[in-house]
Amino acid sequence: MQRNKQLFPPQLLVGLESGDDAAVYRINAEQAIVATTDFFTPIVDDAYDFGRIAANNALSDIYAMGGQPLFALAIVGIPIDKIPMDDIRSILAGGQAVCNQAGIPVAGGHSIDNPEPVYGLVVIGLVHPDKIKRNCSAQAGDVLILSKPLGIGILSAAIKKKRLSQDGLKQMLRWTTQLNKIGQILADQDVVHAMTDVTGFGLAGHLLEICQGSQLAAEVDLAGIPVIPEAQKLLQQGIKTAASRRNWQSYGEKVNGIPQGFKGDQQRDLITDPQTNGGLLLACAAKQETQILSLLREQGLEQAKRIGQLSQGQAQITIVPEFLIEPR
Repeated sequence: MQRNKQLFPPQLLVGLESGDDAAVYRINAEQAIVATTDFFTPIVDDAYDFGRIAANNALSDIYAMGGQPLFALAIVGIPIDKIPMDDIRSILAGGQAVCNQAGIPVAGGHSIDNPEPVYGLVVIGLVHPDKIKRNCSAQAGDVLILSKPLGIGILSAAIKKKRLSQDGLKQMLRWTTQLNKIGQILADQDVVHAMTDVTGFGLAGHLLEICQGSQLAAEVDLAGIPVIPEAQKLLQQGIKTAASRRNWQSYGEKVNGIPQGFKGDQQRDLITDPQTNGGLLLACAAKQETQILSLLREQGLEQAKRIGQLSQGQAQITIVPEFLIEPR
C-alpha cells in the first residue's frame, strides 16, 4: 500500500500496509506508542469469563508487537433492557482483573445501548523503536514456532451446539485467559525476526501475512502442530465454525498439500480455525530454536512447538502430508 505523506507521517512506523497487530508511532529515539483496539460478542456463557477473554485478546496485540501495555479504555455495547446489571458488572470485572494482572489500569472507556453484547478494550503501550516485532520481517531459513495449541474456534462452536464437556470448557478457558506477556520478553530477543498472534484468520491466514510481508514461502508440518485435546475429538466429529469456511475461501488457493476427503477436511478446518487470544507465531533463527522454545516453556507455554520453516519462494504455504487425527 502506497503511503499518503500527509496522512502517514514518518513517525508512524507501523500502519495499515502490512496488516500488523497494532499501530506504532515514534515519539523519540527510544520510545514509540503502540495502539490497538479489539472487541467482540461473547464466546462463552459466563459474563466474567467473557470479560477476561476479551481483555486478554486485546492485550495480545500489544504483546505481539513486543510492546509493554500502559493503560486500557473499555468498549462496551450492551442491550440494557435484556442483560441484568449484575452481568454487565461481571463483564467489566473480568476485564479489570486481566488488566490488573497485566499491571495496567482501565483508565476510561465508552458504553452504548446495543442490540447484542460486545466488549473489548483500546490498549495503549510502549515499545523501543528498534525492538518492534512485525509480521513482515522474517528471514529465509527461520523456523516457525507456535506458542499455544489450536482449537479455540472449534470449542466455541461446540458451546453453541451444546457439545462441549466441562473439561473442554476448562481447556478453553486455560488458553483464552493466559496473557501473551511473553511477547514483551521476546522483544529483547534479536533472533526472533518476526512475530504475530494467531486470531481470527486462523494459523494459515496469519502465517500467510508473514509470508507475504517477508516475501517467503512456508512449509508446515501438521503433525507437529499443538492442538487442544478436546478440540481434536470435536474435529473428528465435524465441529467447526462458519468463519473457518470463510477463511479458506479467502486464502485457500495459497495453501498447497491439502488432500481430498476426510483427512483433508480436518486439516483445512484446523489451520483455518479462528482463535481468540491465540498463541504467538514466531519466526526465529534456526540455531536459536531450542533457546526460544525453552524461554516459552519457562513462561508456562509448555505446548510451544516448532511447526515449520520459511524459505525463499512465492508467498504460499505447503503442508507436509501427515496428520495425527484419524477417523473413528
